[in-house]
Amino acid sequence: MDPTLLARIQFAANISFHILFPTVTIALGWVLLYFKLRYSRSRDMAWMEAYRFWVKVFALSFALGVVSGITMSFQFGTNWPGFMQHVGNIAGPLLAYEILTAFFLEATFLGIMLFGFRRVPGWLHTLATFLVAFGTTMSAFWIIVLNSWMHTPQGFELRDGVAHATDWAAIILNPSMPYRLTHMLVASALTVAFLMAGLSAWRWLRGDTAPGVRNALRTGVVMAALLAPAQALIGDMHGLNTLEHQPAKVAAMEGNWRTGSHVPLLLFAVPDEAARENRLEIGIPSMASIILRHSPAGVVPGLDQFEGNHPPVKPVFYAFRVMVGTGLLMIGAGLASAYYLWRRGALPAWLLRGLVAMTFAGWVATLAGWYVTEIGRQPWLVTGVLSTAQAVGPVPAGNIGLTLAMYLTLYAVLLAAYVAALFRLARKGRAMPEAGLPAGGLVARAS
Repeated sequence: MDPTLLARIQFAANISFHILFPTVTIALGWVLLYFKLRYSRSRDMAWMEAYRFWVKVFALSFALGVVSGITMSFQFGTNWPGFMQHVGNIAGPLLAYEILTAFFLEATFLGIMLFGFRRVPGWLHTLATFLVAFGTTMSAFWIIVLNSWMHTPQGFELRDGVAHATDWAAIILNPSMPYRLTHMLVASALTVAFLMAGLSAWRWLRGDTAPGVRNALRTGVVMAALLAPAQALIGDMHGLNTLEHQPAKVAAMEGNWRTGSHVPLLLFAVPDEAARENRLEIGIPSMASIILRHSPAGVVPGLDQFEGNHPPVKPVFYAFRVMVGTGLLMIGAGLASAYYLWRRGALPAWLLRGLVAMTFAGWVATLAGWYVTEIGRQPWLVTGVLSTAQAVGPVPAGNIGLTLAMYLTLYAVLLAAYVAALFRLARKGRAMPEAGLPAGGLVARAS
């Protein structure tokens, strides 16, 4: 295989595995702070039970996130030396800010957060939880700033092919950053919402009806019901921003080969890049024009405007539909669960099983969205500045293929171990209901 393609696959495998864990920790830190504040205010041990269980999930996710992130740093020097050679003056400081944030806030206060509940004053433990949550979010902020700049670069000048910063405010506040940051933070919250709801529903179905499980389940359901519809609106705004700055990506997302009006919204199709057309199309007439231009007669750019300079269509097209489809399922599950809790005070067994099935739905949507974003940027590594081919290193294909196979094997084992560990923690957390608390207090009996 082409060494450049192999290097891209290897980096994609690394970042796909890595992103799973920050997606959990970014929002989970704030949920833990919420649990701790509720406990501090009410002295209700149910909130502390929820905190103690989910802080273990946070610690496990944090550890795997840190370890898996190290391999990506090495690949900048081995597989992608041209990246730092050409844009290191901008990427280097942004990555340094992320590392300093992670170590100065997250790593410093993580120990107090995990082990200091009975060893330090309550206010200090709460402060440590806040600082870890804040540090995790700031780490995500700097990574999103760099990634967004790679998509919509500004605030720099090229000197002999090397980018030099001229306006750091413009670099940080590049046109796509606010949309990407908001989209990612809400995606993290939805990932945690369904992880929390799914694991708690699994515990409840197994008879673990402790108050802490109930509180975690309610928290996850409320988060899902509020944030899933909001994410659809944020995604729409993000899509309009992408249409303005990266029209080739939108054309690939829509599978639109020819520029024109009355473009249908394709629910399904099989893009044929050789023939430059779609087969087996199922679509809603003019809906893509309405969504993107707010008019059936709105002109939507097609791939014919970017001959030889647009991303591969199939992966972007299919990944976008997986992301949207998963998002619609999240909206349905979140609203249905919230309805049953609000109107009936209980979740039916079938809905609990549905939440268990969607435990990792956030991961599916996040990965699909990440593939749309990153594959949709091709053939550029930094849009209009640095192509992927310019940045790749002279590593033989055989070497990349061997390490790729090793990475994939290791990641499969680690991911299986992580999921098994989560359910093992949930199984060990089983407790009998407290006296006076009915076992069916949150789940309706199946008829």
